[in-house]
Amino acid sequence: MRLGGGGGDDENIILNPAFDDGLNNWSGRGCKIALHDSMSDGKILPLNGGKYFASATGRTQSWNGIEQEITGRVERKLAYEVAATVRVLGGSTTTADVRVNLYLQGANGRDQYIGVAKSQASDKDWVQLQGKFLLNGAASRAVIFIEGPPAGTDLLLNSLVVKHAAKMPPPSPPDFQSVVHGVNIIQNSNLVDGSDGLNGWFPLGSCKLTVTSNGAPHVLPPMAKESLGTREPLNGRYILVTSRTQTWMGAAQAIADKLHLHATYQVSAWVRVGPQRSGPQNIGVSLSVDGKWTSGGQVEAKDGRWYEIGGSFRIEKQPSRVIVSVQGPASGVDLMVAGLQIFPVDRTKRFKRLKKLTDKVRKRDVVLNISGSGVDAAAGSSVRVTQIKNSFPLGSCITRTNMDNEDFVDFFVNNFNWAVFGNELKWYWTEPQKGSLNYADADELLELCRKNGMEARGHCIFWEVESTVQNWVRSLNKEDLSMAVQNRINGLLTRYKDQFRHYDVNNEMLHGSFYRDRLGEDIRSYMFKTANQLDPSATLFVNDYNVEGAADTRASPEMYMNQILGLQEQAAPVGGIGLQGHVTTPVGPVVSSALDKLSVLGLPIWFTELDAPASNEYVRADDLEVMLREAFAHPSVEGIMLWGFWELFMFRNNSHLVNAEGDLNEAGKRFLMLKQEWLSHASGKADDQGEFKFRGFHGTYSVDIITPNEEKLSQTFTVAEGDSALVVNINP
Repeated sequence: MRLGGGGGDDENIILNPAFDDGLNNWSGRGCKIALHDSMSDGKILPLNGGKYFASATGRTQSWNGIEQEITGRVERKLAYEVAATVRVLGGSTTTADVRVNLYLQGANGRDQYIGVAKSQASDKDWVQLQGKFLLNGAASRAVIFIEGPPAGTDLLLNSLVVKHAAKMPPPSPPDFQSVVHGVNIIQNSNLVDGSDGLNGWFPLGSCKLTVTSNGAPHVLPPMAKESLGTREPLNGRYILVTSRTQTWMGAAQAIADKLHLHATYQVSAWVRVGPQRSGPQNIGVSLSVDGKWTSGGQVEAKDGRWYEIGGSFRIEKQPSRVIVSVQGPASGVDLMVAGLQIFPVDRTKRFKRLKKLTDKVRKRDVVLNISGSGVDAAAGSSVRVTQIKNSFPLGSCITRTNMDNEDFVDFFVNNFNWAVFGNELKWYWTEPQKGSLNYADADELLELCRKNGMEARGHCIFWEVESTVQNWVRSLNKEDLSMAVQNRINGLLTRYKDQFRHYDVNNEMLHGSFYRDRLGEDIRSYMFKTANQLDPSATLFVNDYNVEGAADTRASPEMYMNQILGLQEQAAPVGGIGLQGHVTTPVGPVVSSALDKLSVLGLPIWFTELDAPASNEYVRADDLEVMLREAFAHPSVEGIMLWGFWELFMFRNNSHLVNAEGDLNEAGKRFLMLKQEWLSHASGKADDQGEFKFRGFHGTYSVDIITPNEEKLSQTFTVAEGDSALVVNINP
């Protein structure tokens, strides 16, 4: 592996990195820089035996800082790791976010900024920022800089290292040999042990626990039942939690000694709130892992009936203490818990079932009718059928800068048939300043799709979350905002009419309300109606996250359904349901339960931004396989879009299938394995009627035939969706 500037792999490409040569090669970014051997009366000294450090002072903007030009010392398609030791001093803050960024001027003259590392620094100690970056294309200029603290705060830099990233050894697969799948790790789940029935349980906080002998459901919660495959009944007992003075108070157990690292645990229980309720109550199964809380599932209880709660979790590092508790309703509201199940899931068993479902949903019977020179001549013909491609929409996110990396583009066009743009169609990208339009990036991405016969989703026309709305839009009054919204939708959909098959009309309406708060409830249906008028050929989607993961109090299938029904009542032409698919520790029955509920609406469901983050590649591969198989096996799912696949170019870390320099990791190998599994091939002899029958995935096929009289026939054909057998006539 080569390194820019002629150095070796371990060579720091930063010149004068520890300021031994004063401030040579360094400059201020909109401010002054100074050299120091100490500050604050000797309380601040350089680290690691160094003699000096630098400060960026006189800072009037957060982007002011210290920089070095590294043009000619970085190469494209090489991964670099960065370590910067920083501190802040003075101003009105004692802590501040500090960022390492990279500025690139491309060979085409375009500017690009890459975020490399970010951390909170303080005025008490030196802090190290670490990150990685990769250049997709050639840069005529490259500058690395440190910035971030508010104006008036000095930014101190002790050292900066930028070198070719070391290749990490491949991880080992987790050892699951001692994991017993499907066995509940909750002690005394049936509440019969101990004089009070509470052996193993304790109250979290000052609340009180008592066991009631009957009144809870006598069947397992459906999601647990689906995983366990058992019909063993529950006994109807439940824990009543009273005297709750805080939302976090509830029934708890310690389970650290029963957990296996990297194993995925499914959570399931029956829960109910008492008569003191006032409005809907959120109930959650929560885990405290060495004091850090995480969700194991949640549900919204609205009335005096029992609700199923389902979720999942995973432990990645050996904990000393893990407490699981059921909690959540408002203080003063009683809580009831029955049949709590926590067990490691058997994914292999689940996959076998999904393969059978997939065969029913994604395949069709095919009859090849070989005429040849007549039935007699066709009987006994040798037949070989090869599927060229599966027609199921399987796509990925891509950005304009990815186009400059030939390796990235090759993987993209060879393994996907749909595309969605990461940022290039969003309003903050196409009009960052009022009246300053940028469609060049989207145009180039669309051209890449056209050249390779790929369809594209339009993501997104609007984004309802306020933090994603550009400043100039946020500053508008109601009348001007209404006009800006109209101009945005008219400009975008007129320009790209008939070019995007889908549009996410107003992204994440479960999690944001910027436009609704300022323009009224009708603005959302107006966006759908106007988009449909301007581009009737496009299917219009709602799109949101955490709906399928059972861990977000703001998002559930029921909440999503109510939102869609509300839009439809206002005559909004909602044509599809977008599930982003940013699921951590996915469990099949939890995901499929959400899909089943949403499918009642009769709309096509797409996973629009799917990823599977896990630090261990083997676990990540398993998670990805769960999501892909669940989606592919469900009849209401009509497409899957990954939210990227290449390291350093994904929304969530540890989600990639391909490492930064192009090496396929375990998740990538699993992805390609599934793609191969979802291609049908068949061979054999035609029957006495000159027919050859097989069952295959929807898509494009080629067939090669040799008749008994040595006549050779070849043909391509398409297997479309259908309930009846497809008859294909093979003619000479």
